[in-house]
Amino acid sequence: MKKIVSVLLVCIMAASSLSACSSQQERNRETIYQVALLQSLTQGYYDGIVKVSELKQHGDTGIGTFEGVNGEMIVLDGKVYQALGDGSVKEADDDETVPFSNVTFFDNDVSVTLSKADNLDSLKAQLSQTVEEKGKNLFYMVKVSGEFQKMYVRSELKQEKPYKSLDQALATDQREFHYENIKGTVVALYCPDYMGGLNTPGWHFHFISDDRTKGGHVLDLSFETAEAAFDLTESFDLYLSDNKDFQSMELSKDVSDAIKKVETNE
Repeated sequence: MKKIVSVLLVCIMAASSLSACSSQQERNRETIYQVALLQSLTQGYYDGIVKVSELKQHGDTGIGTFEGVNGEMIVLDGKVYQALGDGSVKEADDDETVPFSNVTFFDNDVSVTLSKADNLDSLKAQLSQTVEEKGKNLFYMVKVSGEFQKMYVRSELKQEKPYKSLDQALATDQREFHYENIKGTVVALYCPDYMGGLNTPGWHFHFISDDRTKGGHVLDLSFETAEAAFDLTESFDLYLSDNKDFQSMELSKDVSDAIKKVETNE
């Protein structure tokens, strides 16, 4: 009798686990999962705290970077790409670790055909129209696909300890790349204004070419027309490290000027 009860209990637990797993997957589809803070990255915390293999369990689309800010991360169609400081792109190893990232499982909630954009500000303005229409206090992951007459991106060389702040690191180790008439996808994240203490409010853009050989953090671009797919997301999960160095950081410090500098290259 005990064996029967034991088997029944295992079956119940298995069914419950499967149900919970299914429920978790559904919840993850409507969640932006963030590893650490842009503020911690900006201040120079570059140690990876999540493996790429684990990050994939939380999303198939997104942006971020790698331990030591060793290049820019583009997550697209379930694959994690690493745009390195030498201009090359590779698929990241599952054991590679991540100090900062935002990912979600992408659902195409809204599709928009974009008109001509002469620069990145023009793209932001067009994307923001949909944000204003659908709700500026939600999160948005957006894929902008097309042929770009101009694509201006950056990446950076891997940093070694003791780490410098991100703006100091980029001042010496940023590498910029200019491409023309290149087909690819911009992965864009929009964070609401209230996220100022955890990320950067507004837009953040990374790019990868269709042939997966070029990419990076977008500094500027242009196109005649492009297609934008929006994933509207209402939930947010934050993963933090219990590492003593991370826990000793002064994360309430205002680093908004430094964030703007590394975002825009100005």
